[in-house]
This record gives sequence, structure tokens and C-alpha cells, in this order.
Amino acid sequence: MPDSMTEAHFATLIYRAPLLTRGLRAINADLAEECGKIRDFDVPGQRWSKDNYPGGYTSYGSMDRLHRFSSTFDTLRRRIDRHVARYADALEWDVTPDQLAMTDCWINLMPRGCAHSFHVHPQSVISGTYYVQTPRGASPITFEDPRLTKMMAAPRRRAEAVQRSHVRLKPRAGDVLLFESWLRHEVPPSRIDALRISVSFNYHLR
Repeated sequence: MPDSMTEAHFATLIYRAPLLTRGLRAINADLAEECGKIRDFDVPGQRWSKDNYPGGYTSYGSMDRLHRFSSTFDTLRRRIDRHVARYADALEWDVTPDQLAMTDCWINLMPRGCAHSFHVHPQSVISGTYYVQTPRGASPITFEDPRLTKMMAAPRRRAEAVQRSHVRLKPRAGDVLLFESWLRHEVPPSRIDALRISVSFNYHLR
């Protein structure tokens, strides 16, 4: 039998790293406090969340550019910019860091029962989340194989398979998670009372 070789192509890259190497506890404490104040202040967002984010709160429908008016979130944006530049380099994109700009930035507070079903972020190029508070038992983020709709009659994979149709990641507080905006993802229902707090964002090409 002649030599054979199986090659991997069309990889889907997901980036995960700590925001900083030190000082994350203080940064997250400040962010958690400001997130609580924004939730209490944002009455339109509370109404929007009641219909679209049952049980939890998100500023997505009311205050989705927090980096534009809050110095706390603008500082976070500058720190995330560095990670976005590294991710774009790993993706081998022919762009410079100044061509990638954060356009949207909003917060998510998820108590027990709150969930975010599968979705994508249209017209963005990079999307991601910074994790402020991830208590023990907090919901992971689930990514779906982008080829899933093309597999048609593909057989089921073995239970121990490395390649899976869905990948569940459990980031820690202080982690930045980045992915290409076309990649479908969800956050399953929370099963704990403690709040899972995160900051989500999109980057566009200038």
C-alpha cells in the first residue's frame, strides 16, 4: 500500500488569553461595580432585556458603545486592541492593527436561567468577550462547527473523538476570548444563582 497522509485544512481559530499578566482582580472589581451601576441606571435596557434576555440584563439593546462614553471601558478597549492585533496576525490577515476598530461594546449579566441562543455577529470581522466574573458552575460558551449544515449524511463520530460538532469552553475571569464573527455560538442557561458578568464587543475594518 503506498504511503498516505491526512492533512488538516480550513482550521477555525479561537483565541483565548488573560487580558493582563497582573492586576486582574482590581480591574474586574471596578468593572463589576460599574456594570451593576449601568444596569440600575439603564431603564430602557432593563425593558429590552425583559423581552430579549429573560431573567438577565444586557445593555446590547440600549447602551452598546460603552467604550465611547466610559473611561473604564475605553481602557478595557485599549487593552483588548493588543489581543485583537495578535489574533489577526494568527489568522494571517493582510491588515494593520489600526484598520481594526472596536465599534460595539456591551455588558451581559446572567443569573440562573438566563441564556443566549445560537447566533452570529453580522458585518463584524472579529467578535469576542471579556470575562469579568465567572463563578464556579457558570455557563460555558459553546461554538458550533461551521461546516455542520454541509455534512448531510455524515456518520456520527465516536464518543472519544477529538473533532466535535460543538466545542464548549469555560473561560476564567480575566480572560479575553476572540473569534471570527461568522462563527455561531451560544451561552446555555445558567444553573447557578451567582452572576456571570461579561463584556462583549465587535470589531470592524475601518
